[in-house]
Amino acid sequence: MLQAAVNGYLVAISLILAIGAQNAFVLRQGLRREHVLAVVAVCAVSDAVLIGAGVAGFGALSKALPWFAEAMRWLGVAFLVVYGALRFRAALKGGEALRPSEAGSAPLGKVVATALILTWANPHVYLDTVVLLGSISAQYAPHQAVFGIAAAFGSLSFFTALGFGARLLAPVFAKPSAWVWLEVGVGGTMWAIAAGLALG
Repeated sequence: MLQAAVNGYLVAISLILAIGAQNAFVLRQGLRREHVLAVVAVCAVSDAVLIGAGVAGFGALSKALPWFAEAMRWLGVAFLVVYGALRFRAALKGGEALRPSEAGSAPLGKVVATALILTWANPHVYLDTVVLLGSISAQYAPHQAVFGIAAAFGSLSFFTALGFGARLLAPVFAKPSAWVWLEVGVGGTMWAIAAGLALG
């Protein structure tokens, strides 16, 4: 049970860490100190709903189709290998400096709407939370729920740290080299998880 919780937490954070539109938006709002709580809440609650759907739905589907879990395990391995390779490629390109906009403050409704679109209109979020986390959770039966709850907590803690800690990170992530090392770390983590799935 403890291993399911720890791995659920770490896998969720590793997946979310990859630089993308959603994280860039959360970081930008944090740097601007603009509606940070609302943005963090939207991202974390959305992830919790998707993770819950993945863990619950994957288990039910696996019972109906016994071969599905094994097929999804290898699909997850392939996805993680490719995802890790993309992170290494991004690192080789030199990373990306993120600077907050100098424009005026945006209304809360517009900010929340943007966060919702960046979350729910992103096809990768379904691969990460529903398919990938759902398939990995099956490896921890009968503690899939523990895995899912820990993954949701990992998402919440990451977005909270990113949004409210962004101001402290601003001097660091103004440098492209910081993004390079982040990409390398995420890529290595993805490959390590893929190896664990393949050998498990």
